Amino acid sequence: MFERFKKKKADPQLYAPVNGQCISLEQVKDPVFQSKMMGEGTAFILEDDTIYAPCDGEISMIAVTKHAIGLTADNKADVLIHVGLDTVNLNGKGFSIYKQSGDKVKRGEALLKVDRSLMESENIDLTTPMVVTNSSEFQLTIVNQDFKVAKGESVVITCE
Repeated sequence: MFERFKKKKADPQLYAPVNGQCISLEQVKDPVFQSKMMGEGTAFILEDDTIYAPCDGEISMIAVTKHAIGLTADNKADVLIHVGLDTVNLNGKGFSIYKQSGDKVKRGEALLKVDRSLMESENIDLTTPMVVTNSSEFQLTIVNQDFKVAKGESVVITCE
């Protein structure tokens, strides 16, 4: 009878924030992500130009330069999505943000869009790391890497 009053447990899974290929952090051509200095996680080679929420949660940070977005998942995992390598140098050029810091989001909601033609003309590597910055607080399982993923459908990390 009281089952409906029990608090629903937050989903411990992080889903792909993009359509594309999932790769290991060790394959990212950036020593900060390769060494997992920012936290455990995985990375993606984008097939299209939109980044989506990997979980239900709240936007905790949007970089002034629009190249990175942070979320606090409902299970309290702090997730950082860093779009491309050296994109900070573009100072926001080539990014359209759909959300604001403090916004609640659901898995699969569009967060930002990338101008791929601009990135190509600037020779930007669009490899996109996604890390759990407070990964030491969780038992993290990185699901198989080197596979094709679908945004909001493919589980890539479990944080328990």
